[in-house]
Amino acid sequence: MFAQFGPAGNPDAFYEAGFKASADMPEWLAGLNLTAYEYQCSRGVNVRQPTAELVGEKAAQYGIKLSIHAPYYISLATEDETIAGNTQQHLLRSLKTAKWMGADRVIFHIGGPGKSDRHQAMERAKRLFAQVLEQAERQGLTGPLLLPETMGKQNQLGSLDEVLEMCKLAEWVRPAVDFGHMHAVTCGKYTTSQEYAAVFDKIAETLGTEAAKNLHIHFSRIEFTKAGEKRHWTLNDPFGPPHEPLLAVIAERGYTPRIICESAGTQAQDAKTMQEFYQGLLKKEE
Repeated sequence: MFAQFGPAGNPDAFYEAGFKASADMPEWLAGLNLTAYEYQCSRGVNVRQPTAELVGEKAAQYGIKLSIHAPYYISLATEDETIAGNTQQHLLRSLKTAKWMGADRVIFHIGGPGKSDRHQAMERAKRLFAQVLEQAERQGLTGPLLLPETMGKQNQLGSLDEVLEMCKLAEWVRPAVDFGHMHAVTCGKYTTSQEYAAVFDKIAETLGTEAAKNLHIHFSRIEFTKAGEKRHWTLNDPFGPPHEPLLAVIAERGYTPRIICESAGTQAQDAKTMQEFYQGLLKKEE
């Protein structure tokens, strides 16, 4: 088994080729020899069941691994009961859509701490998330993994430690590590093999080797300020982090992560670039 590569959402080249429907993405990606696709529900879970099922059928036909990005509106640390209720529904609808689609992972943001300190906010987030997990089990929505994502701004919950805290709540909660976000929130770290390796090591120590080996990764070049993430760019733009040392760690250790590229508009092309670099590393090791 090898690492899987693919885009987040539909890239510009897909539309420029005359396609419009996400159900056409699996065949289009297979034409590029890519093997993963993250369907975007970031602006709300609006996809209907027949459409979700069609995307899933096409993905199965063309060997594309599917994940779903849940809405950005999720705020697990909120003190507002209405927002808390909406947050639960966003996550439960995302899980339902994932089951329709045959997606095996739902990625989500924890949210902001509001006016609380981070510890208090995390305690609230964990309590609400535990309720979501309970509701999901009660409604028969288990199967897809739930993946809290590391975040790129100082005013967001989602450091690696905070993400791993959430993952301890259930076996079917795993981390989604966005190395672009981590690069931005630390104002320039995560550029060396040692820094990348330390992330895998910490995940293995906390959740076990299998979680580290099959990590869900987001990657893109990101411009940042002292507040963190400012804007996503492409692999051709002069920003960090570099993908080469990350892929070197993955190839050397024989890990099989799913790497979703979030470049601005060129996410499939850049996923292909990373895949080719990774494959080149594997050939050198033969």
